[in-house]
Amino acid sequence: MYMRYDFLIVGAGLFGAAFARRALDAGKTCLALEKRSHIGGNCYTECVDGVQVHKYGAHIFHTNDKAVWGFVTKFAEFNRYTHSPLANFKGQLFSLPFNMYTFYQMWGVTSPGAALAKIDSQRCTAGEPQNLEEQAISLVGTDIYEKLIKGYTEKQWGRPCRELPAFIVNRLPLRFTFDCNYFNAAFQGVPKAGYTDLVRQMLAGADICLNTDFLADKEFWRGQADWIVYTGPVDAYFGYQLGALEYRSLRFETETMDTANYQGVAVMNFTDAETPFTRIIEHKFFDSEANSGKTVITREYPSERGPGAEPYYPVNNDKNNALYSRYAKLAKAEPSVFIKGRLGEYQYYDMDKVIGSALELADSLL
Repeated sequence: MYMRYDFLIVGAGLFGAAFARRALDAGKTCLALEKRSHIGGNCYTECVDGVQVHKYGAHIFHTNDKAVWGFVTKFAEFNRYTHSPLANFKGQLFSLPFNMYTFYQMWGVTSPGAALAKIDSQRCTAGEPQNLEEQAISLVGTDIYEKLIKGYTEKQWGRPCRELPAFIVNRLPLRFTFDCNYFNAAFQGVPKAGYTDLVRQMLAGADICLNTDFLADKEFWRGQADWIVYTGPVDAYFGYQLGALEYRSLRFETETMDTANYQGVAVMNFTDAETPFTRIIEHKFFDSEANSGKTVITREYPSERGPGAEPYYPVNNDKNNALYSRYAKLAKAEPSVFIKGRLGEYQYYDMDKVIGSALELADSLL
């Protein structure tokens, strides 16, 4: 027998946990339902041989929002991890994001002027770019596109770059400095105790039901609370009545190795088309204090989202965006239901934006 709650929160990831924390602090009651066997959503971490393993891909918290940073640091101590990944193209290593180290590794140039001249000589500026390939070449030239963008992107999206929309690479960073910090953010790091502990702290005081599918008995669960905050897929909420939105998914292969150091960096992208995975994560390098004699690596394999696969990246082309806009109209008409978050709003969200959106919704209701 369940009590009646002020808020039923579907999904115990960052959005649901941040919203719950704000509501609980305002004296409201909350029940969180989670379809998986654990809290934390895609940023779930678990300790393996002394290493915090990011089970669903690398998650680095970064933000310029002081309010969001102040909020999350109430519940976790963050380390000073700075994201500086590498790109591996057929055994050649390049610094990311594109910076003077990258340009030196690519062409042997040592000055910003020489690097810019090299890029300018390769750019194609004839007319408005019509696809991702044309857009990328117009921004960074052919060498960087061919070695560091094309293969990786086509693996990630499962489509030729000529068939992908230009906006995907609208903001390719070019830095004419020796700055390898991937995120240009004032605050950056990873929770020392892992993301699962961060989410657990935010959910403290809420009732939680794991292994529970809200959609399997939607009407029952809707009767258990005054308000519903739903963070699952918006098309699934409406029974796919208008059709299914497209997503790319990921498959992970995780391996514990009897060595203290496998690749020397937390994230290495494999940008050639022949390597079937897009990147290898070595989890211990997210934590400078991890001193295990073993290491844990994860290979990421992108795929189309098939039956039972998790939705990760929305395919925001014209067709899907038009379909989502129709679902968004249905969502607005739902009484006492807020369909939010990465899946509910069919867009890629950085973690700080997820939390900021959850706090904004909570503040508007409380």
